[in-house]
Amino acid sequence: MIQSGDIGEKFALFSEHWRPKVIASLNGQEVRIVKVQGEFPWHHHDDCEEMFMVWKGRFRVEFRDRICDLGPGEYVVVPRGVEHRTAADEEAEILIFEPADVLNTGNVVDETFTAPRGVSI
Repeated sequence: MIQSGDIGEKFALFSEHWRPKVIASLNGQEVRIVKVQGEFPWHHHDDCEEMFMVWKGRFRVEFRDRICDLGPGEYVVVPRGVEHRTAADEEAEILIFEPADVLNTGNVVDETFTAPRGVSI
């Protein structure tokens, strides 16, 4: 099946923060979009890397020894097993590339931040 769409239109369909939405799937991976604001919990993913790319706004990926501060068009790949948290002082729109079975909070289950998997938009 051919998958195509307009990323800006997809972001316009929702307003909640920290609830990733799947916009495409390929080779066991998902492309997810998410709106963020505030700080996400510290966590890691034992079995996979994940890539964050900024669509709109400013976004930080914080590590214990450094911070990657990103703007539109910039990205970072977080290696497997590396503890990190994400944050944005003002609302930002982010694309996430990761395996389909990945829990957004990794090794942490958090009532506020753990999102259901596989929610498409």
